[in-house]
Amino acid sequence: MQKIKIFLTLTGYQFTWLACVFGEKNFSSPFIGFFVGLLFILIYFLFSDSKKKLSFVIISIAIPGYTFDSLLVYFSIYEFLSIYYIGVLPIWMIVLWISFAILFDEIFVFLKNFKIISIIISSILGPLTYYIGDPIGILKIYNFTFFIIFMIIFWALLMFYYLNYVLKKII
Repeated sequence: MQKIKIFLTLTGYQFTWLACVFGEKNFSSPFIGFFVGLLFILIYFLFSDSKKKLSFVIISIAIPGYTFDSLLVYFSIYEFLSIYYIGVLPIWMIVLWISFAILFDEIFVFLKNFKIISIIISSILGPLTYYIGDPIGILKIYNFTFFIIFMIIFWALLMFYYLNYVLKKII
């Protein structure tokens, strides 16, 4: 993958994350992140070399992630503090999960050479990203013990699933 494409993809995801979180928190608008994310997804999809492969990756990563978040919110482990929800999650979580899944399309492929390290790092950084939402004021954690346990397990399993199933289908 070209370095410029990696840089633009990571930047697009980061802008999406910032727009989702701080659009909601600082501007009381969940739609800022939704539209920034939608723009990033559409541009990435438009320039994708393999739309079928990209679609498979997005479905394989975003659906389990969105479902996991929905379940933990439903069972009151944590809650997103938003003014507009679709189901139990903020509208911007849809584009945030799809934007995150895009990183698995070509950028995270190098992780196949570092499976154990990748799973460990995922089980640390995934929960940490959510935990940061609490002091920012976009997430309220109600049961910290279950939060940590479920997050570590989910993020480790998501990376394991990606490395051992999704990658085998797309490479």
